[in-house]
Amino acid sequence: MRNLYLTFLGFLLLIDCTLAQVSPAPNPANTYQFKNGLVALTGSRYGREAVYTDPLAYQLYTSTLRQPKEGSLFGMNEQGQEIRWQTVTADSLNRLRPSSAFRVNGGAPAGPGVTTGSLRGGLGSGGGYTYLTYEARKEQVAILNIRGNSNVYVNGELHMGDAYSMGYLHIPVKLRKGLNELYVRGVGVSASLVFPDKAVLLRTDDPTLPSIRLGEPNTSLQGAVVVINTTNARLTGLQLTSQLGGREVTVELPAIPALSSRKVVFGFDGSAIKTAGSHTCGLLLRQQGKRLEQASIAVEAVGPGASYSKTFISAIDGSLQYYSVTPPTSGTGAAALFLSVHGAGVEASGQARAYKSKAWGTLVAATNRRPRGFNWEDWGRLDALEVLDLARRQFKPDPARIYLTGHSMGGHGTWFLGATYPDKWAAIAPCAGYPTLKEYGSADGVIPDTSRNPLEQTLLRAGNQSDVLKLTTNYKPVGVYIFHGDADRTVPVSYARQMRKLLGSTQPDMSYYEYPGGSHWFGDHSVDWPPLFDYFRWHQRLADSLVNTIDFTTANPGISASFRWASIEQQSQPLLYSRIQLSRTDRAITGKTTNVTQLKLALDDFGTDTRLTIALDSLPALDYQTRSSHDTLHVRKDTNGWRIVPPASLAHKGPHRYGTFKDGFNHNMVFVYSTRGTKEENDWSWQKARYDAETWYYRGNGSVDIIPDTDFSLVTHANRGVILFGNANTNAAWSLLLADSPIQVQRNRIQVGGQQWQGDDLATYFVWPIKGSATASVAVVSGTGLKGMKAALANQYFAGASGFPDYMVFGLDMLLKGGEGLKTAGFFTNEWQLIP
Repeated sequence: MRNLYLTFLGFLLLIDCTLAQVSPAPNPANTYQFKNGLVALTGSRYGREAVYTDPLAYQLYTSTLRQPKEGSLFGMNEQGQEIRWQTVTADSLNRLRPSSAFRVNGGAPAGPGVTTGSLRGGLGSGGGYTYLTYEARKEQVAILNIRGNSNVYVNGELHMGDAYSMGYLHIPVKLRKGLNELYVRGVGVSASLVFPDKAVLLRTDDPTLPSIRLGEPNTSLQGAVVVINTTNARLTGLQLTSQLGGREVTVELPAIPALSSRKVVFGFDGSAIKTAGSHTCGLLLRQQGKRLEQASIAVEAVGPGASYSKTFISAIDGSLQYYSVTPPTSGTGAAALFLSVHGAGVEASGQARAYKSKAWGTLVAATNRRPRGFNWEDWGRLDALEVLDLARRQFKPDPARIYLTGHSMGGHGTWFLGATYPDKWAAIAPCAGYPTLKEYGSADGVIPDTSRNPLEQTLLRAGNQSDVLKLTTNYKPVGVYIFHGDADRTVPVSYARQMRKLLGSTQPDMSYYEYPGGSHWFGDHSVDWPPLFDYFRWHQRLADSLVNTIDFTTANPGISASFRWASIEQQSQPLLYSRIQLSRTDRAITGKTTNVTQLKLALDDFGTDTRLTIALDSLPALDYQTRSSHDTLHVRKDTNGWRIVPPASLAHKGPHRYGTFKDGFNHNMVFVYSTRGTKEENDWSWQKARYDAETWYYRGNGSVDIIPDTDFSLVTHANRGVILFGNANTNAAWSLLLADSPIQVQRNRIQVGGQQWQGDDLATYFVWPIKGSATASVAVVSGTGLKGMKAALANQYFAGASGFPDYMVFGLDMLLKGGEGLKTAGFFTNEWQLIP
């Protein structure tokens, strides 16, 4: 039902004319369409947590998976029913959909209790697999395109799937002579193979492009398209030349790994374009002067006052991203800035166009990295912050007039970003939004609320920052306007009523409106609602100097540490909720803290040579005399009370780097695969790096450097996050990055401090700070042998808001037993030591 959002908005927001493909479609003569297959609801369960189960993957990894046949037995489900493979044929749209007689796990035909998501085997479902085969007359490379799947094993190699049926995931695969087997996680998919006639391909069906703004210089614009390498060798020395209006721009491209693809940035000069509308930009790909491929894309030119898109290089991964703008009618002097966050399946460009220009402010729409992306959490959150910072620098709004709003998934983003960064907004306005992914999970499923397994509880704790319902006191200094259609069947109005009731006794400034008869989308006024913007106009963010009372809660100082003049730098118990309730007068700061070890206080408003008293938690007060009008005071709590201390070492945990496994995927990360292991170990490492890069591209519109361990250097890659695949025996970069780590992984052994586990079927994810950098971390994906390495193949860490602690160790049996397969999980101390 939630996917109905695409129906409501698709005609307006999902389709973006500025990103139109004008390259020719694949030649049907070179395409093989899968028309037949077998399906079984094998019970795979993936979602928004680190624990996953997948009986088919377990059999594949242990070499016990028997080739499926019509009616053959796969196994038994939890109810003791037989799971059998059944034939599926393509319909008129080439979807391999089960017939109405398809029997769920050998039981009754699928009925109301079986959702579309579970049949599809979607990202958060308990779905199944589709088995496909292809007989090749020779060894050859093909481009695999599957829609509606979460991933696919091609002859045992794992690749990303097109879960949202976007159509732009083109995966080069090497087919062997004879039988080729594909295990597709998903039911109801369409699949084809395209046999390319060129070694290198340009794909323009997923570009990232800016608008040409008539009247602007437009000489140094940047776009991005996908290059596919169908060869067995790494491609280097590539150049991409654009031609638009007689102006050419040539750029050098990064390396494209063998049998892989990468979204690359190119430059173009739009200064010759003088008319609004679509213009064809030619692209020519060369290698050392030799022509490899050419294509063309449509670039949109817009006149003054029209909505437009602007691209930028993201600090997260060095990829090209974009945001869209609806400029004010006045052109100059508009003081306000409205940040709008879109719903699932919606492009930021369409989101911006849904708003009419406002005389008093500029509207900016961020992307969340993709139309679905990360639900405005994790890297979607970082994208919103990047765009907010860029918009502040570009438009220079009045700091007192910055507002946040969004629709559907963007309504959730508004609730989440509003609670996480309450001092950034004068007011927020969630439209048709759900507050938390624990209740409304979207495509990846819900975040589990609890578990009886203490180790699984630790994993869930790593996602505490996503629980908006625990952060509602943060809204108190912010104006809140709740807007929802009372006939909404996609995101029921009960979510709005829930938040109205929850905030009713604590929120001093709230307005609430249910649109009579309003569905999920009832026209542009579903977001561009005049009373909402009137509410914004009535609100201004107070200057820090005027705020003398603070009530702020966070679960992770690495995500959100500060409110106004106070910052939680370190916690007593990592990733449990921390709260500060502070008041200040001319000569004192008093208050109460919960789960806070170190606190930073900005004393700018006290002037010079002012004697202060700091009294916290009913403990002995501290005396301090300011030395300047910009003093910063650090205080630390220990068994003897609070004391004044120097700033914490940057080598320790703090807002600059607070841990959790996902932290390694920030700061322009680089993927480092192993070359020092056996052929099978190194193949796993490379394939895992490629799979994660495919996933990062699909989910996050990202682009990643993938390098062998022998090319890694602490100097060359200084201050970059690192994702290391392998263990101490297989990856040469291990000794450079992890020699001092209390977690060590070798063949057949994992050691976590004084604990040790043995066997070849153990896996681990953990994070460790990189020495010499104040911000970068290495995230380790490792195993003790091929079985353990394969257990670590799943990358649920890319699911928005999934909880991954600083470290976790699990066995291959987790794929059958779930949380019972966990060995240990936890967090490091503030000094990056294991908790005793």
